[in-house]
Amino acid sequence: MVSPTVLATLVLGAYPLVFIVLTALSESSLGQPFQDWVGTRNLQHALGDGDVVASLVRNVVYAILVTIASTALGVVGALALHTATRRGSIARTLMLLPLITPPVVVGVLWKLIFNPAGGLLDTLLVALGYRGEPVAVLSSSAWAIVGVGVADVWEWTPIVLLLVFAALLGQDRAIGEAAALDGAHGFRLFREITFPAIGGTVAAVFLIRLVLAFKVFDLVFVLTSGGPGQATTMPAYLIYQAALQQFDIGRASSITLLLAVVVTIVTLPVILVTRRLHRD
Repeated sequence: MVSPTVLATLVLGAYPLVFIVLTALSESSLGQPFQDWVGTRNLQHALGDGDVVASLVRNVVYAILVTIASTALGVVGALALHTATRRGSIARTLMLLPLITPPVVVGVLWKLIFNPAGGLLDTLLVALGYRGEPVAVLSSSAWAIVGVGVADVWEWTPIVLLLVFAALLGQDRAIGEAAALDGAHGFRLFREITFPAIGGTVAAVFLIRLVLAFKVFDLVFVLTSGGPGQATTMPAYLIYQAALQQFDIGRASSITLLLAVVVTIVTLPVILVTRRLHRD
């Protein structure tokens, strides 16, 4: 009876993990894996590569910031939808559109928005009276990562909104009404009644969003190709370059293992908080 679950775990989980570990410990190309066993040499080279280390640090900062932004906007949006009446269903449909849009299309859309030659951002700035040089967000080493983050937040905030909104629908209205009669309104009502009831869901959604942020690849690929320079290069993009451009599977697997360790370290506290909130 459990054989389908065991088979799925082996095929989708255990086999890829074992393959990654073995290729990380060997000299492997895309066409000829396991040519020679090199021990931890690939991992040592990856750790000694400034671009790899910088991309891991960049990915951690990026993931935390976009996750905080998405969670905050999603909770606020869910609260607004929860209090809406007739227009609630229309607003819910519109807010879910980014979620059902293919990631590559999202990247193309925001590339057009950030286009300094007549894009939406440039048009709005001109309409507001800006007469300086065109703002090239994706060509700036300082702002390119911000542009990718904005597109990422726009794409994934709806999933936070949807899950938090579902938690709000499951909340007992009588408790909120009783608290309102006792004088709890506005932020106090949210802090004392609403948030404790949905805190476990918010923490779980934060965890999901954090993992999604660590996996960002398509937006970087479409919007900036990791540039300008290395300003938006993430580990997932380095893995793509190593595996499918340089055909160096050993290097790609080493970066993958390092990324897995970093993701584990960052997400472990969130997992512990999520479990505690669900127990409470």
